[in-house]
Amino acid sequence: MTANELIKVNPYLNGLYAPVEKEVAAADLPVTGDIPRDLYGAFFRNGPNPSLPPKGMHHWFDGDGMIHGVWFENSAARYANRYIGAQDFQANGSGSLGGIFGSANDVPGRKVHYRDTANTDLVFHNGNLLALWYISGQPVAVDVDTLETIRTETFGGALPRNMSAHSKVDPDTGELVFFDYPLYEPKMWTGTVSAKGELTHFHEIDLPGPRLPHDMGMTENYVILHDLPVIFSEQAIRNRMWQIHVAELPTRFGVVSRTGGGIKWFEFPTSYIYHVINAWEEAEEVVMAACKMVPNGYDPDPSFGAYAAMADVLALRAQPFVWRMNMKTGEGREEQIDDALSEFPVVNNAYAGRKTRYSYHAVFDDCIEQRFSALVKYDLTTGASERHDFPEAVFGSEPGFAPRVGAKNEDDGYLISFTTDFDGNSEAHVIDAQNFSAPPIARVKLPQRVPIGFHGVWAPGR
Repeated sequence: MTANELIKVNPYLNGLYAPVEKEVAAADLPVTGDIPRDLYGAFFRNGPNPSLPPKGMHHWFDGDGMIHGVWFENSAARYANRYIGAQDFQANGSGSLGGIFGSANDVPGRKVHYRDTANTDLVFHNGNLLALWYISGQPVAVDVDTLETIRTETFGGALPRNMSAHSKVDPDTGELVFFDYPLYEPKMWTGTVSAKGELTHFHEIDLPGPRLPHDMGMTENYVILHDLPVIFSEQAIRNRMWQIHVAELPTRFGVVSRTGGGIKWFEFPTSYIYHVINAWEEAEEVVMAACKMVPNGYDPDPSFGAYAAMADVLALRAQPFVWRMNMKTGEGREEQIDDALSEFPVVNNAYAGRKTRYSYHAVFDDCIEQRFSALVKYDLTTGASERHDFPEAVFGSEPGFAPRVGAKNEDDGYLISFTTDFDGNSEAHVIDAQNFSAPPIARVKLPQRVPIGFHGVWAPGR
């Protein structure tokens, strides 16, 4: 197929996922309803946005990173979007480094094998945003007020390797806790960066073989690493290509002190996990809540042509679970919270690493593409849930939890979510977390479409 034909059949280059061409900024945005005066801060969301038309096979994860942000202050809102100035920002059309469908060429001095676009997640640390990439890449520091790229963040040259997409910030200490893994070696690392941006810990963990984890858990004292049975095949290791398979192995979670030392492994039934809800400590137990993948039940769509297999893998279907690991006895228990499907979970980050009662997830539309037709709020203590539906043919994004100024309770605040429809309209919805199923209390009209993307973060006002 020609490049144009490949673009036309790629579901993640068209419709709700098509890239936007411009970087824009706009203030005093039109609002339906009222923005609360105690909503002060900004919500940012990351995602892929190719700056040039792909010349060959293109995976959704290959797109250049773009941040969309909306700032709230004094019952008003402003918007901006900017490309992330990652080292590979211009590599999209140059062919200097293969994407996920391409060969992972070695380039001298590089710390990654595939195109690293920092397009996956965002954390707010040391006064800046850090843009992070899916397969452990080089973090990029971004200005929280302008979205201008500051630098590739090496923490004063101390970062030994890469940083995982889903790193965690401790709300009490301000520390950034992360892990790193190579694609073809039986190793993993965990590290800590202080609130001032200094690397303080970096420890190596041995594994039985190469693994492909995506997230981790963090508590006040521990990191929970994932040894999951999705691994690179022998052919992938020989050819350095993006080919994986599911092995007949148990799922293992490794609990290790945030300051290093020995790791304690717990085995559970075979599964795969993309995203952790939260983790915490209860007496002798380390507890982790996460969304566990289940078969998606869809047949590959032949209309997607060469991209049918990619679309099938991206049709995330997961259910919320809790795993309890007793550090004294070595016993582990797996408990299902609900059998409904949801993913992209978030909590109030002021409680990250501490016991949380509430989590907020995206609900997938009943199709093979990643479309979120609703949000769901879980009570992790009782298992009860409450649903917030977007309007018909309007699709949301992973939300961010924004505590009210002076909030007293865990769910005393708002959920912010970008929405997009098939006509190219986008809004930022402000949802009362304590009146979750009600319509949004404010809908902020955005000056351009926000393509469906990946993860976001709330940054409180200064």
